[in-house]
Amino acid sequence: MGASISSIAQNGDALTAVWSDGERTDLPYLWLRDNCGCGECSVEQTTEKRFHVFRVPSDLRPSTVAIEGGGSNDEAISIAWPDGHRTRYRSSDIRGLLSRPRPALQHWDGGFEPRRFDYRRFLADDSAAAELIEEFLRTGVCVLVDAPTVPDSLEELAPRLGPVREVLFERIHNVKLDPKGYNIAHTALAVGVHNDFTSYTWPPSVQALHMLVNECEGGASTVVDGFGVLEALRREHPDKFDVLCSVPVPFRIFSDEYECYAANPMVDLDSAGEIRMIRFNTAQMQAVPLSEPRLGEFYAAYHELSRRVNDPGAQVTFRLEGGMILLCAGHRVLHGRTEMVSSGARHLQDAYFEHDNVRTHLRLLRRTGRA
Repeated sequence: MGASISSIAQNGDALTAVWSDGERTDLPYLWLRDNCGCGECSVEQTTEKRFHVFRVPSDLRPSTVAIEGGGSNDEAISIAWPDGHRTRYRSSDIRGLLSRPRPALQHWDGGFEPRRFDYRRFLADDSAAAELIEEFLRTGVCVLVDAPTVPDSLEELAPRLGPVREVLFERIHNVKLDPKGYNIAHTALAVGVHNDFTSYTWPPSVQALHMLVNECEGGASTVVDGFGVLEALRREHPDKFDVLCSVPVPFRIFSDEYECYAANPMVDLDSAGEIRMIRFNTAQMQAVPLSEPRLGEFYAAYHELSRRVNDPGAQVTFRLEGGMILLCAGHRVLHGRTEMVSSGARHLQDAYFEHDNVRTHLRLLRRTGRA
């Protein structure tokens, strides 16, 4: 076992545990009561809480505390509360809650080659599915090969990626050459790197781009690690990075039937300051209001970000052939397409899924021992 608890003491509004390695942990009394895992306070099968914290005083203190089974694998802190309730925390569980390391991300540049996985194995083999999902969570991009070239086959990915995330447009979107199409993807022009639906407050977080047939010249796919570019920008120009995190930028997409609009900073951080999302879509970006006090600073930062994501050294370019599916982490990876010549048929379909559901499936595979 790891470090054991040497001593515990009641101090103010927290219990202080001193570990055998010298570390100290403060355990607030309300936290200890709120997270009691007994059958009276929670549903043991699901860990859902039954207890409501407002039912105890805000200045709650234990009646007694003790260490049980000191130094053993079953070592625990035992707590008796004024109302007679008892709570027990295994020291190993407390240690596990002290640090939950974030999954390591692998940043990449133009020298990177997305890994390829067999489509049928991904669907049929749990170990193969876990391997792909782990790679996807680490790098944000991978390619499925030997997929059917039948329209709407993306529906088959739902058992692994979760249900399709529907948007206001088609559930499974068809991309073909169409001069009257509502966006540039339906032309033969190059499509600059971007992520989709920046016009949503919460854009889809996983995108699957399925090439059914590709007989055109050109039209190679391009991907960029947006997180990698942003981390380099944060190191080298922290002032520019900060502006991108704070100035709201409006994005809009519309058709004859729908219109989506949202204004948010180009970079979204989580509570720990880690990058959670990049929003970059030149085609759908609208004018930042002239009333924005940091407009000049924003444009200096935006110019630098645009230069970096369009640098060939940051871009991975490859050709998607019929029967290939490109999976992109929609909040991290930018994708685009080179110019093409309409010399033959080209039909691509794309659909969206959610990162949370992908991670959930991996946890299920691990917890059940299937992978």
